[in-house]
Amino acid sequence: MNLSEMQEQVRDMARAFADEVIRPAAEVLDRDERFPAGIYDEMAKLGLFGIGVPETMGGPGFDTLTYSVVMEELSRGYASVADQCGLVELISSLLVRHGTDTQRRHLPDILAMKTKVAYCITEPEAGTDVSGIRTTAEKDGSGWRLNGGKIWIHNAPVADMGFVLARTDKEAGNRGMSIFMVDLHAAGVERGPKEHKMGQRASQVGALTFSDVKLGADALLGDAGRGFHMMMSVLDKGRVGIASLAVGIAQAGLEAAVDYAGTRKQFGKQIVEFQGVQWLLADMAKDIEAARLLVRSAASKIDRGEDATKACSIAKCFAGDMAVARTADAVQVFGGSGYIRGFEVERLYRDAKITQIYEGTNQVQRMIIARELMKKGARA
Repeated sequence: MNLSEMQEQVRDMARAFADEVIRPAAEVLDRDERFPAGIYDEMAKLGLFGIGVPETMGGPGFDTLTYSVVMEELSRGYASVADQCGLVELISSLLVRHGTDTQRRHLPDILAMKTKVAYCITEPEAGTDVSGIRTTAEKDGSGWRLNGGKIWIHNAPVADMGFVLARTDKEAGNRGMSIFMVDLHAAGVERGPKEHKMGQRASQVGALTFSDVKLGADALLGDAGRGFHMMMSVLDKGRVGIASLAVGIAQAGLEAAVDYAGTRKQFGKQIVEFQGVQWLLADMAKDIEAARLLVRSAASKIDRGEDATKACSIAKCFAGDMAVARTADAVQVFGGSGYIRGFEVERLYRDAKITQIYEGTNQVQRMIIARELMKKGARA
């Protein structure tokens, strides 16, 4: 799928930034599990946050396909860094679509990383099944009172503002949820310790607890009872983002494996001359290209205003499974070295796994694909 001249320019900028700034820092960031604030500041100056925010609201105004390209290139450098780009894209999309003019005034600081955000959905009883959330927001005069807790929230240890999904009507099911913009420095908000993850270790994840947190009327995003709908409205784009991230991880693995196979010698010749290694590299290349085309096709459907749910689930599911399988192949090409900390492919293998889990597990993606087939037929 061809990119426009502008999209190629944005891709080249993101690629150069990944190669020159992100990739050299990835090993230390992974080892120290450090929030890369300096890198994010530089990304903000380049306009790499809020890709889809209209120019009239302070963003670059690019489409979903451009966002996909940026996510892939940043992920080639380090997926934890790309993950922040994806988080800001989801939050800014919510604000653009559903926020008031007053609420949208937060956008410039969010895109500049002066205000760090968190998307607060997951709870102990509500992961894949969002309907299980128990966090509540009850009317309190003209405002609200928030109680409950969230786990495994991206940016929770460092965020300034949380977009919190809470139940406002206990009897209304999915129609009884609302999203609130919450100052995470406010009285009644507590942060749990930072989680130590298997992969993407520089992205900060933790728990949040809300105890009688007072919220003004203006904290409600959109209409009460529409939180589940609003959350779902950005899921397709979110899945394109994670799929793109998975492609970037796998691409980095392929590049590392090709370089290593061309220099490592066994039995008197470079290992790339052995057919078994050639087949590993070939399978990596063909599956990465297939995933990339699926992702870009899904992104283009969103940009054309078409129903993209099935395409986005296919892209996310295929790309996530592909990234895990093909980074495992990269480790195999490196042999014992690939199993040792400090080699890039070892980190890439760990980083890939989460792409099968977050933004809807790949088992859920298969359920969505099957549901769409049953609704619209195999050719739709």
